[in-house]
Amino acid sequence: MRTYKSNIRMVTARRMTLRTTVALAAGALVAMGSLPAALAQVPALPSGPVTINVVDVAGDLALTQDAFELYAKKNPTRISKFTFTKAPAPELPGKLKAMQAAGRADIDLVLTGVGFLGNAVEQGLLVKLLPEYSAKFPGLMNNYQPPAAKMQELAQGQGIEVVFMPAGPLLEYNPAKVKQVPTTAQELLAWCKANPNRLIYARPANSGPGNTFIMGLPYILGDKNPKDPVNGWDKTWAYLKDLNSCIEYYPTGTAATMKELGEGSRDMTVTMTGWDLNPRILGIVPKDFKVTPLKGMTWVNDAHYMVVPKGVAPDKLAVLLDVMAFMLTPEAQAYTYDKGYFYPGPAVKDVPLSMAPKESQDAIREYGRPEYEKWLTEFPHTQSLEPKAQVEAYRIWDQQIGAQKTK
Repeated sequence: MRTYKSNIRMVTARRMTLRTTVALAAGALVAMGSLPAALAQVPALPSGPVTINVVDVAGDLALTQDAFELYAKKNPTRISKFTFTKAPAPELPGKLKAMQAAGRADIDLVLTGVGFLGNAVEQGLLVKLLPEYSAKFPGLMNNYQPPAAKMQELAQGQGIEVVFMPAGPLLEYNPAKVKQVPTTAQELLAWCKANPNRLIYARPANSGPGNTFIMGLPYILGDKNPKDPVNGWDKTWAYLKDLNSCIEYYPTGTAATMKELGEGSRDMTVTMTGWDLNPRILGIVPKDFKVTPLKGMTWVNDAHYMVVPKGVAPDKLAVLLDVMAFMLTPEAQAYTYDKGYFYPGPAVKDVPLSMAPKESQDAIREYGRPEYEKWLTEFPHTQSLEPKAQVEAYRIWDQQIGAQKTK
């Protein structure tokens, strides 16, 4: 009997040693970032509610703040409150880098477009969410609309797409002032030179329409490689330099361009579906202003993402993962119709306008454009540039086009 019990104890000791060894090895793999996704574990939820600090660099709160607050209302044991602030996209990477170097984590969640995402991925500032925490997002890619799923791929696992828009580029103009509406890129250039300082667009690194405009031009102009701004955009950079001669200045954000368009100090700007609808719904731009595509255009689709800066505490990360999963439910996605700001808005399937708040339904039905349905099927679609290529495109534009005129 003693021998039998002794053997049992020896086997048990060996098993415990093996478990300890496996656990230590798994911990080491996690630390090195090489643990297989199937073994990664979602952190435990905190014992009490936490405050989540959200920074918006894309205007995304117009679409999502109500849904975030709904989560807080439904989960008072997890969230004490959200704090919401806004910041310019180009400034945030430097701020995050400084915070992380100092061991601080004052920002828990960033709502971003493709611009900041590209810079943040390039600089290694974000938590890798996928496939590490894919257990929180079952069927993620199948839940997205097909073109939205393509945009999720751009995040390289470091963000979760929350809203989607088949963006542009489009031209928006005052029909009382623009009698000969440009239909080609060359006609736009000729109109701009004949009407100096009447065309405006914002710095692409901080503007969805500006970003979409420069990414769409290589398709319109027939450039060598629309996905390579360094070696494939010869025609685009030459065109933008020529166009620069009749543009007074470049605002640092899109809102300023719409304000000037609406006030009459400019007659034309570049736009996207959402930036067409929303300023007209809000009365910033007159309701009767028109939009038009340029011949040969390709829709450059756009999206916003939820990303987590490195350094966030594990208990907060657990809540953030839960919040992000909630934001992809139809209930939350229905809020993203908003007032057309990121038209249509929902990134996931099966969220019709009828699910949106009545105010959103009424606004979009009144200010929407029937021609969008035709254009969305008439012209091909593509995704925004990969993050590294976006960083290069912004750098070249800043240096060669907007250096002396951005304000």
